[in-house]
Amino acid sequence: MKQITFAQAEHQNKKKVTRRERFLAEMNVLVPWQRLLDALSPSYYPDAAGKRGRPPTPLDRMLRIYFLQQWYGLADEALEDAIYDSQAMRDFVGIDLSIESVPDATTLLRFRHLLERHSLTQRIFEEINASLAERGLFMREGTI
Repeated sequence: MKQITFAQAEHQNKKKVTRRERFLAEMNVLVPWQRLLDALSPSYYPDAAGKRGRPPTPLDRMLRIYFLQQWYGLADEALEDAIYDSQAMRDFVGIDLSIESVPDATTLLRFRHLLERHSLTQRIFEEINASLAERGLFMREGTI
């Protein structure tokens, strides 16, 4: 069993659920994470096994971070800082600062470029639209 940190214990015992926590909890349920992972995994470092250097950050974590960036309109450096600052964001992404660090701004930039290079942002949009259509909802391009 993993022991929680003082910061996590303090965060869990607070009385109020913030708008950010409520929003992220809803998005955690609504976004078809497994469907997106299945669609994007063939393009995410398919030949990283056996190579030197740090292992790539798991795709599910990078995808959640990418969504945070889109939802909150943050630059790479601002996103890195926001994740360090916000327990709600760290919980959503699945980062425990006592064990690991937040991916740096360069890693976030490279992930965005990977998505763009392989036209995966369009694939994300299509998968989310398909998931919404299955629920009787529909989304077109636009801004929130």
